[in-house]
Amino acid sequence: MAHIALYRAWRPQTFQDMVGQQHIVQTLQNAIREDRLSHAYLFSGPRGTGKTSAARLLAKAINCERGPAAEPCNECETCRRISSGAVMDVVEIDAASNRGVEEIRDIRDKVKYAPTEVRRKVYIIDEVHMLTTEAFNALLKTLEEPPGHVMFMLATTEPHRLPATIISRCQRFEFRRVSLAEQQERLAEICRKEGIEADDDALAHICRLSDGGMRDALSLLDQISSFTEGRITLRDAVEATGGLPSEQFARLAAAVRDGDAAGVLTEIDEMMRAGKSADKCLEQLMHYFRDMLLSVIAPDAAASSGKVADPGELRKMAEGFSRERLFSIIDLLNRYQSEMKYAAHPQTMFEIALLKLCSLSEGGAARPPVAPAPAQGNAAEGQQAPAELARLQQQVAGLERRLDELLRGGGVSGSAGGARSAGAGDGGRRSGSLGIGAGRAGAGAPGGAAGAGAAKPQRKRIRLEPYIAAAGAPETLQALGKWPQVLQRVKEERVTVHAWLVDGEPVSYTEDTVLVAFRNSIHRETTEKPANRQVIESVLTAVLGRPTELATMLQKEWQEALAAAGTQGSGEAAPEELTLEPEDGGEPLVEEALKLFGDQLVVIKDD
Repeated sequence: MAHIALYRAWRPQTFQDMVGQQHIVQTLQNAIREDRLSHAYLFSGPRGTGKTSAARLLAKAINCERGPAAEPCNECETCRRISSGAVMDVVEIDAASNRGVEEIRDIRDKVKYAPTEVRRKVYIIDEVHMLTTEAFNALLKTLEEPPGHVMFMLATTEPHRLPATIISRCQRFEFRRVSLAEQQERLAEICRKEGIEADDDALAHICRLSDGGMRDALSLLDQISSFTEGRITLRDAVEATGGLPSEQFARLAAAVRDGDAAGVLTEIDEMMRAGKSADKCLEQLMHYFRDMLLSVIAPDAAASSGKVADPGELRKMAEGFSRERLFSIIDLLNRYQSEMKYAAHPQTMFEIALLKLCSLSEGGAARPPVAPAPAQGNAAEGQQAPAELARLQQQVAGLERRLDELLRGGGVSGSAGGARSAGAGDGGRRSGSLGIGAGRAGAGAPGGAAGAGAAKPQRKRIRLEPYIAAAGAPETLQALGKWPQVLQRVKEERVTVHAWLVDGEPVSYTEDTVLVAFRNSIHRETTEKPANRQVIESVLTAVLGRPTELATMLQKEWQEALAAAGTQGSGEAAPEELTLEPEDGGEPLVEEALKLFGDQLVVIKDD
């Protein structure tokens, strides 16, 4: 028998040929012996683990002329015809291409008719998760109470996409990945019977690449045996599958360990000249470091699941890496693998990823760049550079400590210099405008009683005069001119925060505080959340070069404040503060409405 179609030739013909699924085989055979077969089965699990093959074997076993038997004889006319797909009562449907409701309705109409050639009519629906919702609804009633002569067998790689009503009407069997040892033993047996010479390490490499799928392992063995004309070595297996030899992985890992950027670029250039794809190389390199991490943390697991290198070599290489650095390397490679799918130049992304790996220190942080040696004429400047760097590092550390203290203190929502606490019992008239910064309720500070001793929501009140006076100042214009940079940096940090912040417009800058006016109260309130505020203020501090806080209000309130400030010359007093507080003796229903719908939507009318 030629070895050009190994999978088709060595497809399981009996239950004993099912590799790695002994628990499922035993359950099905016992059900046949005791005549306790279910009307519907659901076979789920990874690809290539034998789900469809088990369904065919079960169809043969229950319809065998010498049975029903725990094993099909594969000699009678019925077994041979089912194997060749010539029995019209054993129907195999690919749900990926027949997923509509009309195909399922056709099945529902035909199940009522008795089988004409075999004992039981069998429907095998492969990739059943691809059916539409309407098709599942059409199948549901039939699957629940089919005629006694009908059996359904559903196979899927994604059982979570099936409706719970479908799963509950089936007996479910979870197929598992085949272990490396079982795969290698099966491949060695096939090679002996086919007359193929194969080294053990070559078969182990094939099994690692198959990721637990016996079908993939047979397909790779078929491909490699055709490439090598019957003699398979590890080097041939690596070359035929487009992989990289473990020696090249070792050289690349050593260059990353030593921070040798030139060596990394040399290895990448060699890979590209050999015709390798950048995304595939990055994926295999990530598996290499993953296996290296397993060899340190769980040596037993690494021995059974390594993909691209020998576990002994991995343990030796792992001595030069800490666990933290290996975690950081895998995380960075994973992020670049996701970005590479959309990159116009994958090789460039691959090079940047590995150059970043070279800059990772043992703790996982980026190594500081090595300053070039100063020339003789600039020796004094070169000596001053470390002192300047140390001073800047101390300044940054001080700023970080100050920011942490502010956050631990409950967060500062307005200007630190202009804010003052809201007084208790200040029951001014409701003006329809909001105070700058603070959330809808105070941070737990008592503010008088509303009703029967309930805590009265308070809002921090901010003096608006400094912001109005600084609205057109040169310092304000210079700071607000950097607002596009702030938006871009916030978008890079967290795109959801940017979506809320873009609704606002900076209107003033004073006392190291940027005042942003929002068109919509929902955008403003979401921006005021502590986590979002922290992101924005950290970006403001970085862009403006000094610790900067965020204050917010609505654009309507800002316009009203500007208009009121313009009437001072006519003898009218400008409002010193704008705030929204509950009326004296506030109604609980009013307060609850404000919490639910916001003050912009709630209108209060006196009786």
